[in-house]
Amino acid sequence: MSVNKFQPHVLVLPEDDANRQLANGFFLDESLSLRRRHFQVLEEVGGWTEVLDRFKSDHITEMERNPNRLVILLIDFDGKESRLEKARAVIPEHLNERVFVLGAWTEPEDLRKASLGSYETIGRALAKDCREETDATWDHNLLRHNATELDRLRLTVRPILFSGP
Repeated sequence: MSVNKFQPHVLVLPEDDANRQLANGFFLDESLSLRRRHFQVLEEVGGWTEVLDRFKSDHITEMERNPNRLVILLIDFDGKESRLEKARAVIPEHLNERVFVLGAWTEPEDLRKASLGSYETIGRALAKDCREETDATWDHNLLRHNATELDRLRLTVRPILFSGP
C-alpha cells in the first residue's frame, strides 16, 4: 500500500531484509489507531552506506518537493558510535527535522537472539511503545542508543501515524 503524498506521511528506508521485517512488524500493529495510509516501508537496499546513497539520490529532492514527507533511515549500527554522526552528515540541514536514523546497536539478528521474538513481533512491540509512549522494548540495551532520535520521532511522527490521544 502506498501513502497519500498529499497528507503527512512517513517512508522507511531499510538497510536489509531483517530491518524491513522490523518495519513491517511496526506496520502490522494491531491497534486501530495506526494510520496505515501514512506509513510505507520501502524495499531494502543492501547495506547502511547504500541507505545513505539511496537517500541522497532518491529522497532529498522528493522531500524538498513535498513538505509532507518524513523519512526514517533504518540501519544497523554495527556497534559503532560514529554511525549516527556519519548518517546525519548526509542529511541536508534544512531537512534535519524530517529525517530520523534508527536501528539496532549491532544488527537486528541480535534482537532475535536476545529472545525479543521474531522481527515482526519486535516491530509490533516498538509500535506499541510509540503508540503508548512507553519504552518497554525501546529501552533494551540493543535499542537504547536510539533515545535521542526516538524523542524527536515521537514529537513529529506519532501524531501522523497514530490517531487519538
